[in-house]
Amino acid sequence: MAKSNTSFVCQSCGAVHAKWAGRCEACGEWNTLVEDSMSAAPGGLSAPKTLSRKAGKAEFTPLNAETEPQQRHEIGVEELDRVFGGGLVPSSATLIGGDPGIGKSTLLLQVAARLARNGLKTVYVSGEEAAAQIQDRARRLKVAESPVELATETDLRKVLAALKAAKPDFVVIDSIQTMWSDNLEAAPGSVAQVRACAQELTRWAKKSDVALILVGHVTKEGQIAGPRVVEHMVDTVFYFEGERGHQFRILRAVKNRFGPTDEIGIFEMHQYGLAPAREPSALFLSSDNEGSGGAAVFAAMEGSRPVLAEVQALVSNSAYGTPRRSIVGWDANRLAMVLAVLEARCGVSLGGRDVYLSVAGGYRIAEPAGDLAAAAALLTSLADRPAPEKSVFFGEVALSGSIRPVARMDQRLKEAKRLGFKHAFVPEGSLSAIEGLTVTGLSRLSELVDLLGPEPDA
Repeated sequence: MAKSNTSFVCQSCGAVHAKWAGRCEACGEWNTLVEDSMSAAPGGLSAPKTLSRKAGKAEFTPLNAETEPQQRHEIGVEELDRVFGGGLVPSSATLIGGDPGIGKSTLLLQVAARLARNGLKTVYVSGEEAAAQIQDRARRLKVAESPVELATETDLRKVLAALKAAKPDFVVIDSIQTMWSDNLEAAPGSVAQVRACAQELTRWAKKSDVALILVGHVTKEGQIAGPRVVEHMVDTVFYFEGERGHQFRILRAVKNRFGPTDEIGIFEMHQYGLAPAREPSALFLSSDNEGSGGAAVFAAMEGSRPVLAEVQALVSNSAYGTPRRSIVGWDANRLAMVLAVLEARCGVSLGGRDVYLSVAGGYRIAEPAGDLAAAAALLTSLADRPAPEKSVFFGEVALSGSIRPVARMDQRLKEAKRLGFKHAFVPEGSLSAIEGLTVTGLSRLSELVDLLGPEPDA
């Protein structure tokens, strides 16, 4: 009879503990230990057979051996090929996570249909929906005529047997949390099941020269559910992001062994599914008239792509004893730092006021270059007058009050010029002359306060 051992696995770092604790001793994260029941049955996925003298030897290949480069499967959608680094790589495993209802299944069904029409043998395995539901979605997306083979199964043993018989080129598993193996006593969706099923599917994909995509559920913190070791097993990890109130979606690469790790693909949600965005920057710019203060356009970089987004701010008198800070789409710690620099280095008093800051369109700023745009939005809101018409801002604010240079300034400026902007406020130094764009270099934040801030007696 199989012997069951219970341990506790940290979902943040994958460390194994003999008993539960509130804090993981390995990484220091709180409330990340999850019970993991492992089966010790011989031959199981979690307990391989004991090595014997008859076991085979591993084969070594010289590093300088001549091998043929792998031919990627181009999807034919520019936004997807950009994120994947030029297309799907055979013998690779990709993990895609996202909030429920964000459009993961819709996107992957469209990808599977396109690849099937391109001549690749494609299999779509769903453990959450019936075949009739997937067919209804395919008809709504106008891809029902594509030669995609469907399977609705959660038993890993049956799924692997069917895949080995079908010999596909591209496989989607939706989702990895629904797969289960009878070699484990743990319940479906548990840490042990997710880890074992992901490992077995990834191993099969590597041996079979198949491009595999696994769909993963996310936790309330926005991380892919299950042990973090799953992210280490696969070759690429993507997050599908977006706000339900907005029509755009972002496919963001956070790990990619075959391409850049900071690229994004931007899509628009339509009645017939997801389509690549024609003008990504236009999705994150407000259409309001520039008649009042509290808005500044930030020239961001997402991988190799410049994207313009609008930072909106509102500074008001506090109605309660403790001023309120509300931030959407930006790091709260960076806002606190910018507020402190404005008060300590520039003499702008904001400590007793409510501050609200939001990035339009649901876009999230992840780079320090957004400091200058946030400061400009705060100052124009405080002064109640708009920034110069058709102007963009980017630059990192240091604690000393100086403005530090950022990477790829030329690309940011060229994108601003292409979209019709007239002025750019950037860090001083290494400025490029661009016809039709007035570039103003700033060395300290106080210079921006002199340009956009309130009058001295305000």
